[in-house]
Amino acid sequence: MSLPRIAVDAMGGDEGVQTMVSGAALARRRHDKFKFLLVGDEPRIKAALDAHPSLRGASEILHCDGVVTGDEKPSKAIRRAKTTSMGLAVNAVKAGDAGAAVSAGNTGALMAMSKLALRTMPGIDRPALAALLPSLGDNDVIMLDLGANTECDARNLVQFAVMGAAYSRIVTGREEPRVRLLNIGTEELKGTEELQAAAQQLRAAAKNLSLSFDGFIEADKINRGSCDVVVTDGFSGNIALKAIEGAARFVTDLLRNAFTSSLRSKIGFLVSRPATELLRHHLDPNNHNGAVFLGLNGVVVKSHGSASAAGVANAVDVAARLLEDDLTQRISADLAALGEKSNIKRNTSAGQAA
Repeated sequence: MSLPRIAVDAMGGDEGVQTMVSGAALARRRHDKFKFLLVGDEPRIKAALDAHPSLRGASEILHCDGVVTGDEKPSKAIRRAKTTSMGLAVNAVKAGDAGAAVSAGNTGALMAMSKLALRTMPGIDRPALAALLPSLGDNDVIMLDLGANTECDARNLVQFAVMGAAYSRIVTGREEPRVRLLNIGTEELKGTEELQAAAQQLRAAAKNLSLSFDGFIEADKINRGSCDVVVTDGFSGNIALKAIEGAARFVTDLLRNAFTSSLRSKIGFLVSRPATELLRHHLDPNNHNGAVFLGLNGVVVKSHGSASAAGVANAVDVAARLLEDDLTQRISADLAALGEKSNIKRNTSAGQAA
């Protein structure tokens, strides 16, 4: 049985069609069983494919002129879903013409289109945005939600934990990923009522799920390698993510300035170059590119808008791995195992980001 193809929004992102197509070509070298649906301006896509004959032979082009701009409101983008490259890529998943969609375009628009077209899986109230972050451990750490839901109740957080653990088992190979709730302290009495309730249910249900739960984690420990999945609401998660990304840029800029401040510093840079190159590689967001909207009836991956071809390749690679390992089926099985243990009342005041 052949694997479902991957739809790529060739018009999304800051770097243009050439970068999106080059990234897809790099990803296909790792996943040569996949075929691709490249969505966007056909003449430009064909020109970009000239440099990638192997991808050209495994791709179909779906032409359209419309593009979702970076500052376009999600409500407007939804109305143009049938005439834009982003909308057509997502609709290809809905129609069964593709198993996954990858876009580097407007995050809010992609989120809105994906939720409207694909709907949430049975047993999931809200989709969550999850991404891989570098850590000092043996593998990357998954954090969710990163902005899809500004407020969450305990039920949402438990569902996020189930989805994040299923994703982690694919990317880390751990049979029982270590799941923690982001909090202002690790003590059991710390945090909001929602966090307390979610922790209580996860402790009770963990033995029936393929995950290990041991309470809370503070923000300064996210990248230390002590857990595999960090669960939080989208408001806190988005702030934490941007703080981590900002700290990484600060460190690299600080090192660059230090190593160019004097002749002695430049000599020191040459001596320490292997170590600094390793650090640069580890902190490069292109090497961890590809956030996933978990909980939908289909796979949608968001690439950084400024991603290089290598970064786009990593985002496509995420989509391919999730299809190969059937993420949605894993989540469904875990939700079934959770069963009636998910009895926490929903917080009716919890809102969702547009």
